[in-house]
Amino acid sequence: MPGPISVHDLDLATVSLGRSTGRDQRLADLVRARRTHWLVRGPFGVIVSAYDDVVAVLRDKRWHSVAGLVTQLAGIDDAESGSGRRQTILSVEGEVHTRLRRLVAPAFSPRAADRLRPAMRAVMNDLIDAVADAGRCDVVTAICEPYPIPIICELLGAPASDWQLFSRWATDLLRVFNATVVEEFPLVLAASRELDAYSSALIEQRRRSPADDLITALIAANEAGDRLSHDELLSMVNAVIVGGTDTTRNQLACAVAVLSEHPDQWRALGHHPELAGRAVEETMRYLGAVRATMRIASEDITYRDVVFPAGTLVSVILAAANRDDAVWDDPERFDITRPASRAPQLSFGAGIHSCLGAWLARAELQEALPLLARRLPDLAVEGTITWKPDTTAIWGPEHLPVSFTAAP
Repeated sequence: MPGPISVHDLDLATVSLGRSTGRDQRLADLVRARRTHWLVRGPFGVIVSAYDDVVAVLRDKRWHSVAGLVTQLAGIDDAESGSGRRQTILSVEGEVHTRLRRLVAPAFSPRAADRLRPAMRAVMNDLIDAVADAGRCDVVTAICEPYPIPIICELLGAPASDWQLFSRWATDLLRVFNATVVEEFPLVLAASRELDAYSSALIEQRRRSPADDLITALIAANEAGDRLSHDELLSMVNAVIVGGTDTTRNQLACAVAVLSEHPDQWRALGHHPELAGRAVEETMRYLGAVRATMRIASEDITYRDVVFPAGTLVSVILAAANRDDAVWDDPERFDITRPASRAPQLSFGAGIHSCLGAWLARAELQEALPLLARRLPDLAVEGTITWKPDTTAIWGPEHLPVSFTAAP
């Protein structure tokens, strides 16, 4: 019986994942390619796209996040990128990651998210009120972009009036994960410096005047002897500002876009808000704002009789795993009444680097979507949806013009 074979010696199909074909066509190409082998070659190492394999890679701690290596992989030199800058919860591994995640996890529990639901409803109602009389708006710019940021402000104890700063910083900092990072890196550096200065001032303010917020809780943990340094506090606050902003607003826009193509389900959600939980999971399964992630082998790894030498890059395609017919019946069908699957959708990831703010994001979407569907019951796309370039890491509609007759 033959033994394990190196991934480099496999004869695998190749897919480009380029922009010349549409999203659905690229997913179909992946599915077709993996019929001959569960691995496929892509532009950045090999590709894993079937549900069980994606989960296996994400849950194996030997596969490390590439978040701390993105500038290096893009060819940006150390002097330009400031490689000596502190690490974040997205990039560290092992005990360091476990410790940081443990410290912040209570602030992102289901109970903590539920406490913010009244604020979520208030923010969404205010945003709808602002456009109700006009009968039309760009849902992205008028509702989705501003929606999550006041909630993050309340979580941190930051002034709600600073939401536009948070919005710009989140957009610019996340450019580091775009395929166009080399061209956009000056924006990343500028946003990083500005956010550092802002967060440092906020931390010092909370040291002088504690409040009932996340920053105060993290400072208290530090003073209780957990040795959370100022740099660790700073990186955690920055991660909350950035991570809690761009993903949620893009996912909300994706959800509205797909539901606008299914007006019967939009109306059902407005009449039956108890469908909110299923609607969130189904929209994230069918059209997730986070479509892929990457891992690098920290050592030689053998999986399914394939050896991945240390340093092997793997592209993990969450969007394809979310359409795996081994998990979902008729996965190309969008249905918010779909019975619960044996396995969760993977747009939040899995394993130790799964989205820390998943419960908060779920709550935000669960509150936003039924409110929108109830108050804008006949929402319809007016014109054409403009999508962000495929080079964008956190993806979704750039413009989503709609018309509606608003209800109270």
